[in-house]
Amino acid sequence: MIPTGEVNLLEDTWASGVPHEQFTRLRREDPVHWHEIPGPHEGFYAVTRHADVKAISRDPELWSTELGSFMVRDQSPESLESLRLVLLGMDAPRHSRYRALVSAGFTPRTVRRLAARIGERAVSLVEGAVTPGRDMDFVSEVAAWLPIQTICEMVGVPPGDERLIFDWSNRMAGGQDPELSAGKHDSDLAAAEIYAYCDALTAERRAHPREDILSTLVHAEVDGDRLTQHEINMFFVLLCVAGNETTRNLLSATVLALAEHPAARAELAASPKDEALWNSATEEFLRWGGSIHNFRRTATRDTVLRGRPIAAGQKVVTYYTSANRDEEVFDAPFTFDIRRTPNDHLAFGGGGPHFCLGAGLARTQIKALVRELLLHHPDFELAGDVRRLRSDFINGIKYLPVRFGRDGMHR
Repeated sequence: MIPTGEVNLLEDTWASGVPHEQFTRLRREDPVHWHEIPGPHEGFYAVTRHADVKAISRDPELWSTELGSFMVRDQSPESLESLRLVLLGMDAPRHSRYRALVSAGFTPRTVRRLAARIGERAVSLVEGAVTPGRDMDFVSEVAAWLPIQTICEMVGVPPGDERLIFDWSNRMAGGQDPELSAGKHDSDLAAAEIYAYCDALTAERRAHPREDILSTLVHAEVDGDRLTQHEINMFFVLLCVAGNETTRNLLSATVLALAEHPAARAELAASPKDEALWNSATEEFLRWGGSIHNFRRTATRDTVLRGRPIAAGQKVVTYYTSANRDEEVFDAPFTFDIRRTPNDHLAFGGGGPHFCLGAGLARTQIKALVRELLLHHPDFELAGDVRRLRSDFINGIKYLPVRFGRDGMHR
């Protein structure tokens, strides 16, 4: 076993880069590693093998989300109560009932219906934001806007208010990063502001329902009861924040990967209509730069994992980032291979009840924007240092300086 203290998977580590070297050593020497947390928080077992991440994800009876939340650090009773109103923080059967309320908005049929609109937005973004020869921050000028416009339209946020959601998302998701948030107080303030905003929209939808997810939530019933305003607020935050943060970071990570792998970029740019290639490339984008580091579960009873006894109430943290480089599953896992097939990545979770609701929507947006980008601007390079989010949960890129070269094809 690797001695405690030789591994650090907390926020400061991720701010400086993805700790692949640590994960490689953990998978090889100590795949269920006890990890201390400084201060009052209990430590956790870091689970790094692909097979174990999948097994834990698919056994919610043994590995609970609701018992201790999905965050690495223990939460206050007040925070824990709120997190249990979010889909990510629920166990079955409550999770299944609440997930059913919004799942219709993310079915393959719905995503196919949205695809044309997503494509139009991708065209508009690339045409309006990308200028050959100009240095730009790809995150704030391009990657942020396709997912936030898409999810806001689906949920029912009025056009023009996307920037409000963008600001609240940054302050809430960036609560561990002083560049995006002034700390817990600022994150709490952002939450209060978005709740108040949701309250006003909810009142309007009670009187005038529309064909959007918020109207569905306002008028839905679970076990014969309407959702409380707090439950609606938590749904709204999850959809608006998670629905744009994750895809924004996937898009940014993909452009970073393509900047660092010009041969793969050229191959894609030369094959805009090769759907088989674009499908396999999209899965590799997801494996390479998944937007969530991990997910915590809590043992509901005493158990054993790879020979390590784990007591009831202890927590395990499953690392998708490590699972997606597992040598037992992926040939040459540190090779960026846009033709990789099969590709059993865990970018959307390890399966089971918490598999990402928006997986199809994310795939559609990534493919649409990257294809449009390479169609018109196939040559680009990094124009400075990349800044990563200080977070032990979100694999975020705050700043991605890119310089685009010559134009490609034109309509």
